Amino acid sequence: MYDDILNLLPYKSSFRFVDHISLLTLDEVRGDYTLRKNAFFYEDHFPGNPVTPGVIITEIMAQIGVVILGLNLIVHGKGEKDISAATNIIPLLYSTEVTFHKMVLPGEKVSVISRKQYFRFNKLKCAVEMYNASEELVAKGIFSGFIKQIEKA
Repeated sequence: MYDDILNLLPYKSSFRFVDHISLLTLDEVRGDYTLRKNAFFYEDHFPGNPVTPGVIITEIMAQIGVVILGLNLIVHGKGEKDISAATNIIPLLYSTEVTFHKMVLPGEKVSVISRKQYFRFNKLKCAVEMYNASEELVAKGIFSGFIKQIEKA
């Protein structure tokens, strides 16, 4: 449904942490991701008792909560109109403040809700929350970032 925005994501294969977007406006995004049981980061974190690393939880929250919303604001909102599907773009986080409340295990589905706090000069700040399938809060935080256009190599 939001393929135009999903196709702009610069992540591929094992580092794309977005399965589905259920809501996308200029103020909010809701999406989910199911953690693959054979993901590369479970092999050594922790052997025999794998747990999703906090940095991966943070990355899922950032990809859905800041990158998707930021791309939507740029493409359909008031951002720079020279950034398009033909452009090489890199999303950059410059601030995260995350608190973790629950563990996430291999195979779990998590949902992310992000609400825009402000968007000025292509800089975006969002309040982001992650929930598990039981609708329990897994993590929450404030994320700030921007989308940078780069020259093709």
